[in-house]
Amino acid sequence: MVQVKVYGNRSVWGARRTELSDAIHAALVRVWQLPEAKRFHRFLLLDDGDLVAPRSPAYVVVEIVCFEGRTPEAKRALVRAMYDDVAPAVGLEADDLELVVLESPRASWGIRGLAGDELELGYRVDV
Repeated sequence: MVQVKVYGNRSVWGARRTELSDAIHAALVRVWQLPEAKRFHRFLLLDDGDLVAPRSPAYVVVEIVCFEGRTPEAKRALVRAMYDDVAPAVGLEADDLELVVLESPRASWGIRGLAGDELELGYRVDV
């Protein structure tokens, strides 16, 4: 399971949610082999002044919340894809994109009435 949280300025990203979501999802599908239909993205867009960082107004933070199990190489590959593919696709400078991968044990998730470690996913997590 992978969920994406995106934090950014509403004035920049409000009208561009789909574009950014598409770019992030394409990277996850390619690098982590997620099924195309498994898109769970939340945009937490903030009013100007509510995201304080020494960056441009386009600054965006992407949190990938997922089951544990991906290799360090898979995480590094996702970092590379975010900077090599996603950032250019949406016109971001490297300084204006930050990514964090937050993993938790499958048993810590509740999905479709089951604990995450009881689910049959239909795709691999240990990429």
